[in-house]
Amino acid sequence: MGSPVYPLFCTSYEWENNFSKWTLSSSFIILYKSFSAEQLVSIIKANPRRNIYLFQAQDPSAEELEQLYDLLHAGYSGIASINSIAISQASGIPEDRLFLLKPESLISSHEKYIDALLPTLKTDRKDNLYTTVVTNSNNQSLGVCYSSVESLKKAFEEQKGVYYSRSRNEIWVKGLTSGNTQQLERVDVDCDGDCLKFVVKQDGDGFCHMQSRFDCFGNLNKDAFGLGDLYSEKEDYTVKKSYTQRLFSEKGLLDKKILEEAKEFIEAESKEDVAWEFADFLYFAFTKLVKSGVSITDVEENLRLKHLKLTRRQGDAKVEEEKKEIKEEPKKAAPEQEFLDSDIKLKVVSSSDNKGVVAAFTRPIQSTSNIMSLVTPIVHNVRDNGDKALLELTAKFDKVELPSPILRAPFPAHYVESLSEEMKQSLDISIHNVHKFHKAQYDQNATLSIETQPGVLCERFARAISSVGCYIPGGTAVLPSTAIMLGVPAQVAGCKEIVFATPPNKEGLVPAEVVYVAEKIGVNTILLAGGAQAVAAMAYGTESVPKVDKILGPGNQFVTAAKMLVSQDTAALCSIDMPAGPSEVLVVCDNEADEDYVASDLLSQAEHGVDSQVVLIGVNLTEAYMAKLQNAIKEQTLRLPRKEIIKRCLVNSCIVNCTSVEEAFKLSNDYAPEHLILQLKDAHSYVDLVDNAGSIFVGALTPESCGDYSSGTNHTLPTYGFAKQYSGVNTSTYQKFITCQYVNEEGLKNIGYSVMNIANREGLDAHKWAVKMRLQKLGHDVEKY
Repeated sequence: MGSPVYPLFCTSYEWENNFSKWTLSSSFIILYKSFSAEQLVSIIKANPRRNIYLFQAQDPSAEELEQLYDLLHAGYSGIASINSIAISQASGIPEDRLFLLKPESLISSHEKYIDALLPTLKTDRKDNLYTTVVTNSNNQSLGVCYSSVESLKKAFEEQKGVYYSRSRNEIWVKGLTSGNTQQLERVDVDCDGDCLKFVVKQDGDGFCHMQSRFDCFGNLNKDAFGLGDLYSEKEDYTVKKSYTQRLFSEKGLLDKKILEEAKEFIEAESKEDVAWEFADFLYFAFTKLVKSGVSITDVEENLRLKHLKLTRRQGDAKVEEEKKEIKEEPKKAAPEQEFLDSDIKLKVVSSSDNKGVVAAFTRPIQSTSNIMSLVTPIVHNVRDNGDKALLELTAKFDKVELPSPILRAPFPAHYVESLSEEMKQSLDISIHNVHKFHKAQYDQNATLSIETQPGVLCERFARAISSVGCYIPGGTAVLPSTAIMLGVPAQVAGCKEIVFATPPNKEGLVPAEVVYVAEKIGVNTILLAGGAQAVAAMAYGTESVPKVDKILGPGNQFVTAAKMLVSQDTAALCSIDMPAGPSEVLVVCDNEADEDYVASDLLSQAEHGVDSQVVLIGVNLTEAYMAKLQNAIKEQTLRLPRKEIIKRCLVNSCIVNCTSVEEAFKLSNDYAPEHLILQLKDAHSYVDLVDNAGSIFVGALTPESCGDYSSGTNHTLPTYGFAKQYSGVNTSTYQKFITCQYVNEEGLKNIGYSVMNIANREGLDAHKWAVKMRLQKLGHDVEKY
């Protein structure tokens, strides 16, 4: 039989002797037992559009199965026992509808297949016929027939629409005289086993004996699926001078119409308009199908594959889908409705409302497991294929083909020459201030030397991490400030190799400001890549990209996942600065704070993205003050170009009103914000109350923006509550600290007996002997040890 009625389950023996030459139309194939890796690769490549599952594929090693994974349309489900229950659970097919093909019952004839099918069928008809519904591949009913055991055998054997005629009491081959034949594509059995469904490809004028009708129910077949058939009737649609002919012949016209109709469909609101616009969109979409030689059956086959994926597996995007989306900034799911200007306000919660406070401080959920499964194949691709993978990924993601994945110093002069003197001066001021502040930190990390006991000298000194990679987000954005915040401390610490990584634009260029910063601090290599692939290139190194010992810098959830992945891989031997999440700010203010200042501080973070979070903790704020603040937030929002992003961000932001300063700082320390702004009277006197924060901005004239660019502190800070465990980037981030000790005879005598006692208690005799032997040679009494 040319196409199996049910999903195919087989062994390698069965495949080679029965099924390998079939043209398979089943949605998926399940293979089990005795397949070698070579056989599996061959089968998978020959059936690229199938879902293929492996059961007890014992011959391939675990490493070989991992290599096969990328070839599979939907991956393999794992190793399961060969029994109907296990396969039923994995495939979603009811156990009583499941056929297991085993070596002892090979299908060598159609009779044996019928023997397996008949026990699942039943009929209460006196003539023992089976009611058979006939549909096309679009699931459109064509008519009702009846089948006998003999007609079923003939239908399977000839793969045609073969039924039993009650009027003539004989087997009836549909279309044998009229020419309206049917090609049998699939046979289904209903849940009760008392009705068959023949899925056929109908040739000729139609199913019904009345040739004016397509089916026996008189439908005109002008629905969505019928539109494809209408096109097939217009054999000269590419020749006639018609609008349809224009769609087929004029370059770009069809694509423009699809985009135009899709936009109108999206904008439609009323029920009537949605139906009208969708019909227009469907017409042009079907035209695209016909022009591309794609049938509705092809589309349905893909839908079936997607259905299998949604109902049987977790449904993560395949690697190819992930690659298309990897460069996009992650966005927190936001409400679909358009926000009105009247909606621009922060919710107000009292600190006594425990549930309200918890909700106010709950950050956007960051799911790492799904992201990690998407990032891993990209990281491994770059690890294994180096520059080749980088260039391919850049061409795919950034739509530019580069001759090399890197720029090497000295960098092309046109970058710096394109900058205005004003911009250069602004960058110079920021570089100077950041350098000055981080150099002071470096000086404080001088060698520490202390005598812990007479004759025992302990020292600690800093050494720069040899090579570091600085990730600078880019693409549509220009972020020279991040280049400064990551690059300058590395220069101060004395790192020998500093690599910048930033994605290129469609012309293959990176921001001139980033190149300027790179020149100023002595960067030798700029990697023209972003996302997970850039992180992987720096972690493992490629033919062109130097391997680094530590990777630093912010990025979207894919960058963060890649950093976490390589940091846990001993083959990379690469550390990272800290985990990262969406930007956030917490402002503490009282009634004396300028409401315009407070509003601007909140909005400067809200414009980062819909997943950013802004929180205001007020100290006994009055209703009048909060009304003025809400008004200031609204007025400033409406003046900003990113107001739509701000509106969505503010939906998840709020004011928490406290009864005291102490309560306010307790809540702040629990939240551990990335940015903490103190707009309080005598604000500096409250700094000692801060235990957890990435960076603090003290007083009315210290907006967070200053720290972002030019004050001198670093803006690469812990987010998502990690300020409880991590510091922001600083000079020590680029250093490691080595300890040193010197013990003379007096010192060994002073601590040696303690060492031997503790080593003896731990059962580490070699440790004890190392001290005991020395003291013996020096003439000291160690007999009791």
